[in-house]
Amino acid sequence: MTTQKSYYRVRLGKGHKNADKCYQGEFFGVLDAGIFGDLSYDLPEDRNVFIEKFRSKFLERNPTKTKGAATRACGTNWNVSKGIKTGDIVLCPNGKGKYWIGEVISDYLYEADSFFPHQRKVAWFPALVAHADMSLGLKRSAGSIKTDVNITKYAEEIEKFISGVSPSQLNASDESVEDASEFALEEHLEDFLVKNWASTELGKKYDIYEEDGEIIGQQFQTDTGPIDILAISKDKKEFLVIELKKGQASDKVVGQILRYMDYVQEAEAMRGEKVRGAIIAFEDNKGLERALSAVGNIDFYEYKVNFSLSKK
Repeated sequence: MTTQKSYYRVRLGKGHKNADKCYQGEFFGVLDAGIFGDLSYDLPEDRNVFIEKFRSKFLERNPTKTKGAATRACGTNWNVSKGIKTGDIVLCPNGKGKYWIGEVISDYLYEADSFFPHQRKVAWFPALVAHADMSLGLKRSAGSIKTDVNITKYAEEIEKFISGVSPSQLNASDESVEDASEFALEEHLEDFLVKNWASTELGKKYDIYEEDGEIIGQQFQTDTGPIDILAISKDKKEFLVIELKKGQASDKVVGQILRYMDYVQEAEAMRGEKVRGAIIAFEDNKGLERALSAVGNIDFYEYKVNFSLSKK
């Protein structure tokens, strides 16, 4: 029986600083920080078992980190060492706006003296893919701050890149997006808000959540899905979970954002921080108004888009 391969985007160090060395050495990997050691005989099939075993050790060595940070670090180590299989495909950014594509050709390897002691060997394809040539969805996933991202939903597009055929840009007929124009609008709203954060009303009180000097608050991963934006107050006493809706928001979004807030309270608010929510949408409705009045700790913001053409 043929095993279906998966596709991943893997970053090669903070700021892609190890990209060239990994390309030349034909491998990718992750850091150790004195926590994991040689995992050749200690990689269970269950990712959660691995996380539970090493999370406490991570927190002992990094007492200022949150439970969520420990979970992310352990999960990333397992994903790269075990979750990605031989025969899977990886996209690795080179730090210059392009990506190498390669096939994983080995199981886990431990190289104690390497900057990435936990390694996988890879055979790189000739294709070098520009970020600008990707579809909207693949651009967004490939640009994630996470070390590893599953991008298997874009397998067909990636295979075209491997074969040297440039896929056509995403348009309204793309089956992977229900409404391409709405998808683009929601993506650009989020990106615009992040890039112009300091000049927004929310930016006066909150900063987008960072870890080790890098912004991780955009598309912040939880066990129930990604938070559009996670921010923290400038005095570090309150988290803000932000959910963006491209049109009218209904009361269903309240349950969604409450799940995200509960995760942040458990995994990130380790020093007694409060957690609030904010919904940003074009408009609300009566159902949403009633739901928000009942919970009391979620605010609603309207956005307005102005676009005009003037003939001269």
